[in-house]
Amino acid sequence: MSKPCFIHADLDAFYASVEQLDHPEYRGQPVIVGGLPGDRRSVVSTASYEARKFGVHSAMPVVQAHKLCPQGIYLRGNMTRYREKSAEVMAVFADFAPDIRQISVDEAFLDITGTEKLFGSPAAAGKKLKEAVREETGLTVSLGLASNRYVAKIASGMSKPDGITIVATGEEAAFMRALPVGKIWGAGNKTQEQFKKYGFKTCDDIHRLPLEHLTSIFGASFGLFLYRAVRGEAASDWKSAAFDDDDRGSHSMSAERTFPYDLYDEFTIETALFEICETLMFRLLNQHWQSRTVAIKIRYEDFSTESARETYPQPVGSINELFDHLSALFRRKYQEPKVHGRGVRLIGAGLLNLETENTPIQGELFDTANEKERALDKYILEINKKFPNAALRRGRSLMAGG
Repeated sequence: MSKPCFIHADLDAFYASVEQLDHPEYRGQPVIVGGLPGDRRSVVSTASYEARKFGVHSAMPVVQAHKLCPQGIYLRGNMTRYREKSAEVMAVFADFAPDIRQISVDEAFLDITGTEKLFGSPAAAGKKLKEAVREETGLTVSLGLASNRYVAKIASGMSKPDGITIVATGEEAAFMRALPVGKIWGAGNKTQEQFKKYGFKTCDDIHRLPLEHLTSIFGASFGLFLYRAVRGEAASDWKSAAFDDDDRGSHSMSAERTFPYDLYDEFTIETALFEICETLMFRLLNQHWQSRTVAIKIRYEDFSTESARETYPQPVGSINELFDHLSALFRRKYQEPKVHGRGVRLIGAGLLNLETENTPIQGELFDTANEKERALDKYILEINKKFPNAALRRGRSLMAGG
């Protein structure tokens, strides 16, 4: 039996790289995607590596980025184009692995266990995958290879951009113990402050502590997470618990976004949620499904997670309706930082119990407006499929076509 092997594939500075691919004059220049310097409350979604040299990073207010890099090229972005390129990349991934878990528009996990006869060793498979992505999409991707997804995720960030890091089976603990605590994926800003308070500088400092000591400091759930993480175990639950519980055997789709920095601003969080709604609704329409059950997941910097779901009498009819439903769930479950002192690390949404579009549902007496909204979303989807550069969007998102 083949040893388990997972790849975490992370596209390099994705939004900015797509812009540089489409606009040769931007290549080699500091490109900042997220908003224009004068846009109120806009934040950086992605900064090219040229911009990062000036200290610009994701989740930074664009006003602050402009102070650091006034000569940068600032763009509001084009999510339709980014989704198109993401689909191209995922199609390449599908040629290499039967099991792909896309966790955001620019990253995914591939289970390549047992594919040695097709692609050779894991190292050879990784090299072929990188070459295929570059040749077929024009983009570069950094890879992490390991026996579990958690270690693969961290490994992919070790040699960016355009790198590959392989953690051999049996070397997971040694790999993790050598890292600074800042590399622990899932340990946010507040946790990093606790690490400083207790003098934890490397994962080895945490590794030396018994489980009981960690749980006394960080609580039972996060203490156990840290205990497993620094040992290179499969420390995180990669199934979306908010979407999978009690849904085995039912068809569902979900999307989530993990932020590189903890977010405290509700406006920014809800902007990301709207982009997730766009992704889910276009997938739903494209595959001719409908759903009456929506779910939301909020993960905080201390790794605690809130989730909720709601089933409605009628199928979700449009992007805006889905956003309204999920926003209501978000406000119901969200624990404000001023009360609890925790930032949001991940936001996710799901559509559960999917049915085909022709499944009979008792109609409402006054549903004309909802039908018009759905027809508009379908129209946008078809236009963008035929003319990718059209970049038509719904008006609520800040990421207007650029």
